[in-house]
Amino acid sequence: MKKHKKLDYILLSVVILLNLIGLIAIAGASSAKSLQLTGKSTYFLFHQILYGLVPGVILAFVLYRLDLDFLRKNSFWIFIFAVFLTSLVFVPKLGVTIFGGRRWINIFGFSFQPSELLKLAFLIYLSSWLAKQERERPMFKNMLLPFLTILAILSIIFILQPDVSTLAMFGLLGGILYFSAKTPFSHIVILACIGGVALCLLILLTPYRFNRLFVFLNPETDPLGKGYHIKQALIAVGSGGLFGKGLGLGEQKLGFLPQPMTDSIFAVFGEEVGFLGTFVVVCLFLLFAWRGIRCAKEQNDEFRKLLAVGVTSWITIQAFINMGTMIGVLPLTGMPLPFLSYGGSALICELAGCGILLNISKK
Repeated sequence: MKKHKKLDYILLSVVILLNLIGLIAIAGASSAKSLQLTGKSTYFLFHQILYGLVPGVILAFVLYRLDLDFLRKNSFWIFIFAVFLTSLVFVPKLGVTIFGGRRWINIFGFSFQPSELLKLAFLIYLSSWLAKQERERPMFKNMLLPFLTILAILSIIFILQPDVSTLAMFGLLGGILYFSAKTPFSHIVILACIGGVALCLLILLTPYRFNRLFVFLNPETDPLGKGYHIKQALIAVGSGGLFGKGLGLGEQKLGFLPQPMTDSIFAVFGEEVGFLGTFVVVCLFLLFAWRGIRCAKEQNDEFRKLLAVGVTSWITIQAFINMGTMIGVLPLTGMPLPFLSYGGSALICELAGCGILLNISKK
């Protein structure tokens, strides 16, 4: 009889630790704003637990127990449903505009960011689609052209929102899965060229995106205007020193650093726990990447292998992009830090992805 592997307890432990660190980081980063808006310093912390962590853990457990063939067989309809939800951001009274972007929908008083669900649905569908392709010639017509069509549909949605950083993430994840499916290297070159040209055009034709790139290349430019965000982030990380100022004792979150609970939470956390604390976070994400790729390499089933690669790449790459922007090695993108940034939609979907990854690891 064929034996089944046990649960990957190392991967599970990493996910648990990252979520615990996330709650600690949110408690510190949100206390001042929470007290100002609600009179209670723990409002955002408990909101994250009730509307992010709890439903996320439940969904992760369901997906951990689920037969993954169900996802394979229904991957197209899961993807279509996620695309439909994401399109609802353009519907009046349903779509919610925040900071100039139409990225949320409000249903019965609850706000949800459907693009987070679309990331997971995209990985499931693309893994299923690539796994069943027979690599028939001509491969350009049978594989590359349909793949580009999928990305073109997503591009229209995210350009209209606008949310180019999320679109870039979709393109990057799609390219990684396409490459992992043992497709011709020439296809990867074509995809890289198309993606590079498209990204350059989107940056150059939009003033605020161009300003972000300009400030990244010239960090001393306009420190009180265009360069304010990255300057304050670097001050926060640098002032933390080796051991940090202590949990809850950071100063940059007190109106100096923009979006301290979401995009900038790594900088806020770095100020409070110092280099050693942030080094632990980096090591945990590296450990997550190692266990995820190890899980993928052990799979004989192409769908499970590609899905493991996709989920691992999604969480790891997004984490290092966020952390890279906060220390000035990458331009600001607006991507949240997985498990740490405030936001129920993102946390639910990230935990769902981890449930799938743990499911794959036991096979």
